Amino acid sequence: MKKITLVLSMVVLVLVLGLQPAPAAAREKVVIFHAGSLSVPLAAMEKAFEKAHPEIDIQREGSGSRKCARKISDLGKDCDIMASADFSVIDNLLIPKFATWNIRFATNQMVLCYSDKSAYAKELTPESWIYILAREGVEWGHSDPNLDPCGYRSLMVLQLAEKAFKKPGLNQRLLANRPLRNIRPKEVELIAMLENGALDYAWEYRSIAVQHKLKFQSLPQEINLSNYALDSFYRQAEVQVSGKKPGEKITLRGKSITYGVTLLNNAPHKAAAIKFLDYMLAPEGGLKILAGMGQPPIVPARVCDEKVIAILPESLQKRVKADK
Repeated sequence: MKKITLVLSMVVLVLVLGLQPAPAAAREKVVIFHAGSLSVPLAAMEKAFEKAHPEIDIQREGSGSRKCARKISDLGKDCDIMASADFSVIDNLLIPKFATWNIRFATNQMVLCYSDKSAYAKELTPESWIYILAREGVEWGHSDPNLDPCGYRSLMVLQLAEKAFKKPGLNQRLLANRPLRNIRPKEVELIAMLENGALDYAWEYRSIAVQHKLKFQSLPQEINLSNYALDSFYRQAEVQVSGKKPGEKITLRGKSITYGVTLLNNAPHKAAAIKFLDYMLAPEGGLKILAGMGQPPIVPARVCDEKVIAILPESLQKRVKADK
């Protein structure tokens, strides 16, 4: 009887083990460091891409673009793809040591966001904001220019407004009415402050305002950094930010807003990362998602010259066009 019981137990065990599903194959991950302003569209791209490629796991980490670059250059963190809200961050902080090429894929513009609680919101116009932000008791802020391109672009808007509106001293008067506590590491952190009434106004990208359903005031092209044809005027604005080395400062000049993306030289998951970039830069893929979220894509994406196309992964060469 004991033998029969033992045999039956062994049969049951074999059947149970046979019914267990085979362990799932490990998914190959792709690590992306990206500008905070890309969080929403990249989340949508991640979902669509993983549906088509279930074997790949996209892992994203958003922060200010310059902070993203510092994680790679100063902290040595592993990363496959870096997507910046200012393509020049990649040029200045990552190329040539950490990356080899830079693809420009989207544009944007600066807007002034507000809420129903914002002081003097009913008086806000494309011209009146320069007086409202200077009023006593009005709380406004922007992101940190040393960490986030939206931060130094906010400061450039103020300088350009002084010139466009012909109001000498406007820039300094506005900055004098902005407490340092209202400077935050990245632009998306200002949204909660707007919503809870801690801020009356915050400088953001138009795409952020659209994606988060914020109220915003559009500005003239002469100061919103949206039109590359006005780059000669934008270049009148200058902001100093931290450089590559501790204590070093570099001067950034105003230019139209252009986003850039690159593949890191030492990308741990290079093949899978190239597959994602191919989708991200596809007119019917990632670029279509950007357009639907209030951020104009560059179609096709651009590189500086034909030499860059020649060194791109083969699958990406068809996605870009050279300026020269």
